[in-house]
Amino acid sequence: MTTTPSCYHCGLPIPAHSHFHYPVLQQERQFCCLGCQGVATAIVENGLESYYQHRSEPSANPETLPAVIPDELLLLDRADLQQSFVQHSGDLSEAQLLIEGISCAACGWLIEKHLREESSVAEARLNVSNHRLHIRWNQQQVPLSTLLQKIHQIGYVAHPWQADTATERMAAENKRSLRKVGVAGLLWMQVMMATMATWPEFNIDLSAGFDTILRWTSLILTTPIVFYCSSEFFLGAWRDIKTRHLTMDVSVSLAIGGAYLAGIWSTLTGQGELYFDACGMFALFLLSGRYLEKRARERTSAATAQLVNLLPTSCLRLDENQQTQRILLKELAIDDHVIIPPGHLIPADGVIIEGQSSIDESLLTGEYLPLPKQAGEAVTAGTLNVEGPLTVVVKALGDNTRLSAIVRLLERAQSAKPKIAELADRFAQWFLICVLLIALSVGLIWLQIDSQRAFWVVLSLLVATCPCALSLATPTALTTATGTLHKLGLLLTRGHVLEGLKHIDTVIFDKTGTLTEGKLKLAEIHPLGEYSQQQVIAIAAALESQSEHPIARAFGRSALNAEQVTSFPGLGLEGQINGQTYRIGRADFVSELSQQTPPLTLHNEGQWLLLGDERQVLAWFVLNDQLREDAQQLIDACHQQGWNTYLLSGDSSPMVAKIAEQLGIKHAQAGLTPAQKLAVLQQLHSQGQRVLMLGDGVNDVPVLAAADISIAMGSATDLAKTSADAILLSNRLSTLVDALAVAKKTRRIIIENLGWATLYNGLVIPFAAVGWVTPFWAAIGMSVSSLLVVLNALRLTRIQTT
Repeated sequence: MTTTPSCYHCGLPIPAHSHFHYPVLQQERQFCCLGCQGVATAIVENGLESYYQHRSEPSANPETLPAVIPDELLLLDRADLQQSFVQHSGDLSEAQLLIEGISCAACGWLIEKHLREESSVAEARLNVSNHRLHIRWNQQQVPLSTLLQKIHQIGYVAHPWQADTATERMAAENKRSLRKVGVAGLLWMQVMMATMATWPEFNIDLSAGFDTILRWTSLILTTPIVFYCSSEFFLGAWRDIKTRHLTMDVSVSLAIGGAYLAGIWSTLTGQGELYFDACGMFALFLLSGRYLEKRARERTSAATAQLVNLLPTSCLRLDENQQTQRILLKELAIDDHVIIPPGHLIPADGVIIEGQSSIDESLLTGEYLPLPKQAGEAVTAGTLNVEGPLTVVVKALGDNTRLSAIVRLLERAQSAKPKIAELADRFAQWFLICVLLIALSVGLIWLQIDSQRAFWVVLSLLVATCPCALSLATPTALTTATGTLHKLGLLLTRGHVLEGLKHIDTVIFDKTGTLTEGKLKLAEIHPLGEYSQQQVIAIAAALESQSEHPIARAFGRSALNAEQVTSFPGLGLEGQINGQTYRIGRADFVSELSQQTPPLTLHNEGQWLLLGDERQVLAWFVLNDQLREDAQQLIDACHQQGWNTYLLSGDSSPMVAKIAEQLGIKHAQAGLTPAQKLAVLQQLHSQGQRVLMLGDGVNDVPVLAAADISIAMGSATDLAKTSADAILLSNRLSTLVDALAVAKKTRRIIIENLGWATLYNGLVIPFAAVGWVTPFWAAIGMSVSSLLVVLNALRLTRIQTT
């Protein structure tokens, strides 16, 4: 069995007919592309080849990183732009840069070493954990753009880093929550030891003075737990009282506050039981549960992206003298004329006034093949110009673009999205009302029986029935299930997914990038002349290597070199190899070169390209977007659940119907806009159906937001990911089959946890009401109850995958 060789730089498989070599560490190495070869050459020529000895992971492929436009880098030398991220001190300037492409700690060594070789750089420090580079340099000697170009030369991309206020605030809140958990745990252990020594059950013969010292020690240690660690419970309780909506914060605050006040009275008088240990235990258990629940919800906050990420940073504007000038996108105005070279994103909605090309709109429509465009036709912001240069007059910017319209659909869909409250919250309201009514009744009865014990009995009842296990029942199960699914490759971003999967009866699939790989592959080669398959693929790859068209990626690299390659938008390519002229593309375009009749295709499936020279046609190439290997497994699993399946695609080709038939999907519609997809979903909702949506593009965002449960592919756009309830990180559709099993077990365990917590609280109420529950048994009971809930949730880690 032969093994495909891997690129020495990035570790990716080396395509056939790829011949990129360079000596590294005194040995000839093979690379997958010109980009990896170029980066390795730069590293070696700068005397940094020991980097390859230090690295622990393959390097990032430079072709997968964002493209760097030289004149766009020059914009960062402008003083007005540097005001937001560059500080000046004497002759030196200081900036924070965000580096893309870092794979291991050796990357930090390489970047720092490479920059420090520049005499103008006084300091370069890279934090590998957050990919931030702190750099100090003399800007009078070397501009910032030159340093960014040096970083790009060795295979990384640098951007100015600016603080994200929302992300920083969230990180600060998480640190504060974790600090409270740590303080509560540390102090509670000390309070427990001091308090237990005063319990009659331990039969410790303490002197009066030592007993007083232990009581005051417990009071001092408990005070930070109450006023610092537990402050959020009291603030929440006060908010709930003002809004007349009872939650567990009210019950927890009554128990902690009452126990603390009783402990103070007991400390001052030397009479009664100490409840300080109960304060610490409740605070620790509840703070831990809430912290874990919060982290599970916010795990993808770092991936939150804004709409601007889908647009270019700058563009080329034509001035009055018809000269091009690179400007920032925010400086663009309506009716400006912009030049869009091949391979560049379109910065705004507009109309073509000069040129013809093909536009890749897959990001917005799901159409995987670029669409031919010519003068007079409209283009959309965020789409990619593939083949020829275009001159476009700007007609819409910012909130008025089609991209912004999709975001408004997203916001409207989110506002109408059904919110399924957690089971614990629904139950807690009634449970709390019952406990408070019972406590009030018990207090009134004890006032008649023994007024001196009434307060202690009521306090004991509130402490014993404090819903610690009830509060942990749902979050612990959800957190454990979330961790299990994360290991499988499914990241949950909202807590209602596991509960809601039980109610799903309809699934909507996108096609391109979801059920299919989302990229064209060379499916068939049919030579028509005397050339072999190897010869025709080498010629085709040489021509396509000069193109930005998505079709070109299917042909890989070639040892041949094509010259004078010209793109004919919507038709194909023409170029010369070893003095011979070749064409590849549409059959009539290619046959025109040799003045022959276009040959017939063998069947109608896939995208057919013809290759020919001046004498004859040479070969047919068939390209297609391949189905994912596990697509059929997922569809079969959906049908086994009894779910209806829909295929809604922006692709208008016959492949939509073919794939639906091949997979057994019952309903399929092609050529749909985002609004039309949303309309189909709303119609299903009006029929009472619960819908799960699986998609990956911006055109899927409104449906992802409006669906009862939405899952985005790991390769999806950032906007799609932030709109989804879960992200399929592994891109393995079979993972969703495992998720169904986890969802069923999670719901069962949540019900078991809630049942146990309710049973415990129900059983302990009569014992506490008659005054039989002491602090010792209250603490033991709550600890055991909470421990059982956690251990039961840990069963979710034992899931057998398919």
